[in-house]
Amino acid sequence: MTPPAAHRFVVITGLSGSGKSLVHRCFEDMGFFCVDNLPVELVPKFAEIQGRSGEALERVALTIDIREREFLTGFPAVYQDLKARDPDVQLLFLEADDATLLRRFSETRRPHPLATAGQPLAQAIAEERALLMPLRHLADVVLDTRDYTGPELRAQLLARYAASGSDRRMLVNLVSFGYKHGLPREADIVLDVRFVTNPFYVEGLRPLTGHDAPVREFLESRPEYASFLARLEELLEFLLPQYDKEGKSYLTIAIGCTGGRHRSVAAVERLAPLLERRGLKVTKSHRDRDIQAG
Repeated sequence: MTPPAAHRFVVITGLSGSGKSLVHRCFEDMGFFCVDNLPVELVPKFAEIQGRSGEALERVALTIDIREREFLTGFPAVYQDLKARDPDVQLLFLEADDATLLRRFSETRRPHPLATAGQPLAQAIAEERALLMPLRHLADVVLDTRDYTGPELRAQLLARYAASGSDRRMLVNLVSFGYKHGLPREADIVLDVRFVTNPFYVEGLRPLTGHDAPVREFLESRPEYASFLARLEELLEFLLPQYDKEGKSYLTIAIGCTGGRHRSVAAVERLAPLLERRGLKVTKSHRDRDIQAG
């Protein structure tokens, strides 16, 4: 499968329970501007805006399905007109067999959009499958999701629609924090550097932060700090590919010390370039760095 062109307009549709919500989120992770359930009559206008927008709306993905009132009657003609104007427009149709759809609805306990009072779920699924058959025939890509785990489905979409290798890289967010101010709620991995000698109690270093050279030099003179960083780099070399393989798009690593001003800040600043050199996308923030000690 070849990478897509610079501009891409993808319409996601398919059977209820086939994974459209997961696919929608994956397109968001790939950098597409995504809209869910846009009214059919607005699709041509949206495509016109996208064509004039340049980089602002370089890649868009619309999820439209049977929830939209005019979908069945109006969308086929709208899509054929879009395709005639721009062959790069794609219709991605998601499906699964009846047994899989029945199991998914049973697990989530969400109602099928065609189900009416007293109507069996199997009947609603069969009715929707029949109604959507003309759209399935129009689709550029038909993806049967029955045998895919979430990460496997994401990998399929990345292979087809990611614009470049950068879209496939997991984003690692490094956060420094102080334990006295609480754990970061978004953290996936939490590392504690309070075992390193605290610069707070070293004359001249208390008013500084981990950004300042004297603090960094003091910490790097501590053998336990250098050993920690070496072992952490080795651990992340193993862990990060495992998270990426499981389909995680964002990973937040929180590094904490007592106040969040010295050791944790320095550790984040030291770790960020190590990860960047491995080809990862890295952001960093220092939640408690500017809170003065009371």
